[in-house]
Amino acid sequence: METVGKIKRRVAVADYLAVAQIFLRDNFLLARSLSFGDIKPRLLGHFGTCHGISVAYANLKAWREANEVKDFKFVLGPGHGFPALQANLFLDGELLKYYPEATLDERGVAFIARKFSAPMGFPSHASPMTPDVILEGGELGYSLGTSFGAVLNARERVVACLIGDGEMETGSALAAMNLNKLISPVTNGIVLPILHLNGYKISGPTIYGRMSDKELRDLLKGFGYEPYFIDGEKTADFQEMLREIWRVYQTIKRGVEQRLPFVVMKTEKGFGAPEIVHGEKVAGNYLSHQVPLPNAGTDESELKMLEKWLRSYKFVVEDLA
Repeated sequence: METVGKIKRRVAVADYLAVAQIFLRDNFLLARSLSFGDIKPRLLGHFGTCHGISVAYANLKAWREANEVKDFKFVLGPGHGFPALQANLFLDGELLKYYPEATLDERGVAFIARKFSAPMGFPSHASPMTPDVILEGGELGYSLGTSFGAVLNARERVVACLIGDGEMETGSALAAMNLNKLISPVTNGIVLPILHLNGYKISGPTIYGRMSDKELRDLLKGFGYEPYFIDGEKTADFQEMLREIWRVYQTIKRGVEQRLPFVVMKTEKGFGAPEIVHGEKVAGNYLSHQVPLPNAGTDESELKMLEKWLRSYKFVVEDLA
């Protein structure tokens, strides 16, 4: 249970940092009530997918460490959810290797927040300025193909690939689904595809978010995978599923023919954001895809909702230790 608690806290901290990057230019620890002057004059970014990214990242990190997987890669398909990726790289100390200002304290939080979507700072999408990122985060569809390429001639490598459900609608993602028939996990590494099913893309519902579990399971089986469905908020179940997948991997590596696991991870779009804004549903809807409170810098009601949202994570600087 200690592991479960740590994972849940890690996700909450990463979510706080994601929101802070999108909205704040000051008062990063909420030492006082938010004012309009604390809010960036121009709000850019994509929050809707951020929570799911951090859920997958935190669970995979715990699983990798528990099994001592040394050659592990995380490939992020929805790179527009960059605040989550940057938050996790910041927490792991990876940013600090390249940016001495990214210290694990209030100054470091200020650095990543002020530099996000700012001139001469970090773009709103994943970019080559980020450690280990090789393409611009808006290029949806190539994550799974890249992941299979990354395991070629790397027998001990495990690549976890997070695929957005909107991304899964692209032809390139669907074509890459067939690579499990061409690249043997016995002589190469193993790819763990994870479909992030939050039900919505930028302007409406996704196709896969409207399919039943049976339809989606049958589709994945038709591609030759063994589907595993998981509620991203059920951390203990998530860890047990990953342990089972690890046992399957060991069997595959011994040459026993089995289908490659394919995870379907369900989280709410924009989880944690305000549910209703000016009478419209935001969390759990496509309206959380980008900036859930676009007028927080000028609208008093949105500013109060933002402060309540940020305080819900109960973030303290000691969380960075």
